[in-house]
Amino acid sequence: MMPGYYPDARWLVGGKRRCGELRLVNRSNEIKLPSCFFPQAIPLNAPLYTFGYEGLDIDTFMLRLRSNGVAAIVDVRELPLSRKKGFSKTALAECLKQAGIAYLHMPALGCPKPIRNRYREDGDWQTYTRDFLAYLETQESTVRQLAGFAQASTACLICFEADFNLCHRSYVAREVAHVGGLQVQHITARTVVPDQPVRLAA
Repeated sequence: MMPGYYPDARWLVGGKRRCGELRLVNRSNEIKLPSCFFPQAIPLNAPLYTFGYEGLDIDTFMLRLRSNGVAAIVDVRELPLSRKKGFSKTALAECLKQAGIAYLHMPALGCPKPIRNRYREDGDWQTYTRDFLAYLETQESTVRQLAGFAQASTACLICFEADFNLCHRSYVAREVAHVGGLQVQHITARTVVPDQPVRLAA
């Protein structure tokens, strides 16, 4: 075990350095990672990051990840497609692999299409929040799986929106942090912001 690396004891890392993948296993649950992924030494209280790529090119996005020591990306887009070059699943995963950063897609933690569509129509963030949080309650096992993973690596949840206050990834991160005893921080184009949930009007 690397000095300063403190994985959750329930998780095991297995595999060999070859083409293929590593498996992060928690009883019946399994997360498969590229074989290039070897968790870097992280402090005991490493944060769970979030980051939105809106307004960034892929090179700037990668630079911000590296400058904050991110070891693994968790893509929480339900459909990991983008018109922006480099941000669709296959291209993004390859770019991350070249940088030694793991890529994991968790579509179950994406915002369901009916909720997204309603928000596009009415722009009502309070309703969006209510509906997404209700959905998130149905994903308890996936949240716990991600919490175990985030305890074992410097992970970052990614989605499109630059403003983390207007993106479902913040709700996912807060729930994961609650389960895993983590602190949430939001990477932006120029800085890192500690999470401070915005209180919605009644």
